[in-house]
Amino acid sequence: MIPQHLDPATARATDRPRRRRRTAAALALAAALPLGAAAPAAADANFPSTEGRTSTSSILTPDDVVQELQKLERTSRYGVDAFTLAEAGTAVGTSEQGRDLWVATVGSGPEHVWLQGRIHGNEPYGTDSLLGLLKDLGTNGSAEYELLRSTFTFHVIPMYNPDGAEANIRHTVLWDQVSGAPEGGTPQRIDLNRDWTAEGFAADESRAFYEYWTTVDPAWGVDIHHQGLKKEYGTGDDVTLSLGISLAPGGPTLPGLEGGAYDRLTRQMNVHVYDELSKYGFVNIDRYQVGGSYEIDIKGGVVSAMMLGLDHGGLNPEGHSHPVVFFETSGNSSDGSLGQKARGKSVRQNVLALEELLLGLATGEVQQEDPERWDEIPHAPVTGYQTDYAGLLPVG
Repeated sequence: MIPQHLDPATARATDRPRRRRRTAAALALAAALPLGAAAPAAADANFPSTEGRTSTSSILTPDDVVQELQKLERTSRYGVDAFTLAEAGTAVGTSEQGRDLWVATVGSGPEHVWLQGRIHGNEPYGTDSLLGLLKDLGTNGSAEYELLRSTFTFHVIPMYNPDGAEANIRHTVLWDQVSGAPEGGTPQRIDLNRDWTAEGFAADESRAFYEYWTTVDPAWGVDIHHQGLKKEYGTGDDVTLSLGISLAPGGPTLPGLEGGAYDRLTRQMNVHVYDELSKYGFVNIDRYQVGGSYEIDIKGGVVSAMMLGLDHGGLNPEGHSHPVVFFETSGNSSDGSLGQKARGKSVRQNVLALEELLLGLATGEVQQEDPERWDEIPHAPVTGYQTDYAGLLPVG
């Protein structure tokens, strides 16, 4: 079913002119990074530069995240509530290795927004970015943040995969908590971002967060990732941020969902982010692609399952679904490409992207964007679709 926010009769502010916000306000938000991290002055977009080395000493651990969430709950002016999924009452409440799975909520608006990071344990800056945004949602008294809190209720998951984060690996490992060893004696790695499928949900994290998602019924979602180092097609410039949609716009699947509404809205969401972030000289944006020229059409990804309205175990019988996009920051922490000197800029670009997208949704500006301008975001000519259900499919 199409959520109420997609009903043209109830869409907000579709005739409002584009906001003209003070640059100082946007920069103040972007500079507010968690744990005292300072954002460096704007520079060119050529980062990170690691010469094959990555230090993990300043990357947030699961314990760090718990401490930060509890601190934000104590110090917030606007009601940040941090809790575990066990406290929320999900049937499965901890990770494979028994770590708590944490969520923080803030805001009182009727539309719920799902924001998740670090579903891959070696992709750390989604955690920093979401903690930075959460801090501002909980403390910033500006009119813009008042609008966000009154329009939305935010569900923030800074570290979806605490076991993978602790081990500095992409996956989680199926674990026998009684013996304290991998299930079956041999480590079985599960990519949590491919585990929301009819035949999946092998990992405890997947079952826990899926059940919580079915209780939230979000209207919108964003998933923050990292990718390898990437060059822009046609220019060779370093890419710092790629904008992605896990079911390819105009591809085999997305146009058939909700009468094409998600095909339109996801493109509008990323077009808005592209326009707003292009004014910052340290950010260089392209579209997320794989294999040089393929769009992804992955039905088993978590955000794809959200758009498809997956019903697992009878927990989503109404088939609730919603549009979701993802952001990909360059570099990760396990292959020597992260770049500690780029931390401030990497986090800052994500916070800016989140802020611009959320404010655009709250004012209705996103819904006014021309979805066809998705093709203006730099990308290689699309030659096909990489799928998890039929291999490579050619365009057309």
